[in-house]
Amino acid sequence: MGSQNVLVVGGGISGITAAVEVAEASQGEVYLVEKRPYLGGRVTQLNQYFPKLCPPNCGLEINFKRIKNNPRIHVYTLAQVEEIKGEEGNFEVKVKINPRYVTAACTACGKCVEVCPAERPNEFNYNLDKTKAIYLPHIFAFPYKYVIDMQFCQGTSCSKCAEVCPVKAVDLNMQPETLTLQVGAIIWATGWDPYDITKLEKYGAGRYPNVITNVMMERLASKDGPTGGQILRPSDGKPAKKIAFVQCAGSRDENHLPYCSTVCCLASLKQALYVKERDPEAQVYFFFIDIRALGRYEDFFNRAKNEANITFIKGKVGEITEDPATKDLTLKVEDQSEGKLISETFDLVVLATGMMPTTKINPPPARVALDKDGFILNETPGIYGAGCVTRPVEVAAAVQEATAAALRALQSIRGR
Repeated sequence: MGSQNVLVVGGGISGITAAVEVAEASQGEVYLVEKRPYLGGRVTQLNQYFPKLCPPNCGLEINFKRIKNNPRIHVYTLAQVEEIKGEEGNFEVKVKINPRYVTAACTACGKCVEVCPAERPNEFNYNLDKTKAIYLPHIFAFPYKYVIDMQFCQGTSCSKCAEVCPVKAVDLNMQPETLTLQVGAIIWATGWDPYDITKLEKYGAGRYPNVITNVMMERLASKDGPTGGQILRPSDGKPAKKIAFVQCAGSRDENHLPYCSTVCCLASLKQALYVKERDPEAQVYFFFIDIRALGRYEDFFNRAKNEANITFIKGKVGEITEDPATKDLTLKVEDQSEGKLISETFDLVVLATGMMPTTKINPPPARVALDKDGFILNETPGIYGAGCVTRPVEVAAAVQEATAAALRALQSIRGR
């Protein structure tokens, strides 16, 4: 008889959903492995998400409670799968757990941060600001524990955080650990990465500070983000009064991502409304090839289209240039509706970059079938993809796909 245990790789919304669904419908153990120091994935970095425009903690807190209340779910953060051997029903998996340098005794009092002299780029805010080397990933982090980034920490030569910790939770001598897990099925839910904007040279991405991505815009709009929810220019911190949203930045392009990521139009429409909520006088321009707002989302498109000072221009932006003195940005585009070339200058440009599956760069260390774009094909017995590693989807669809993957895993372990 094979193992009744299930491994879930990836602690985003898909992985969390799959883990709790399997655990509540089976008798085996469920191992949830996440490479970041917290669960929640990219959903935690959103300001709001569809379909109800809820804050991330809306759906996550319920699942975090389900995880806490189920002793058969074992969570490993800062962990990565290094090796998978065996076959459906009898997989042997090696997992490396990197040190947090802060123990479970941490009460998140914050005294360590007050004395830490070193800083690091804050990847949670897409490097729009900095944290100390010892930091709480974000205000809704689960587990709610501090972590040390040893790439920037001065280590035992400093030790100030360890000295002030009232519960002695800082351990600068922690070492990596390796676990060997026996499982019957694996759910791969490692999610997606934004397309690398530095490849979009004609847009100046990565060179012009006021050219940002749609994921960065989510953090600017968040009250717990780097600007407290104000839409400010990264170059000088001034309010952005005229903003361009550029759709299909690297998507539907054979030189970059050949497919449509399905959610980019909706995300930019949502973000255009963020701008109007904060500054009704702000001017928003929306440059697009097609608006893809399927089903009930058509109403959302019409809401944005009828908003004052939001201008829709059908045309793919050809070039973005920067004024070195002001850091303002000029876009050149052919307005296909009017049949003319236009040039407009903006304070801030937001690129709607597509969703690239993490499996494109980091496929599972097993014989798992992938398509040409790196998406999992779900053709490998006992190993099932969930969420954005199978196709680009929004949060609601990711939850549905995770539930489907959980059912496949349950059928797999029960069938044996």
